[in-house]
Amino acid sequence: MQIWEQVLLGLAAAILVFIFWPGARAAMQRSKEAENPDWQGALIPIGLVVLFVIILILIARG
Repeated sequence: MQIWEQVLLGLAAAILVFIFWPGARAAMQRSKEAENPDWQGALIPIGLVVLFVIILILIARG
């Protein structure tokens, strides 16, 4: 990758962070104030997906 492409990519990433930071900060604050965070409902499907991907990798290797 050329140096000018890397600089352009870095600038684009910085602009995206600048644009989305206020919304992300507000979302994190609302998440901390939640009374009943339901992490178990999110972790089970994520764990199943991770397990499925690991199985696919093992099948592809063997």
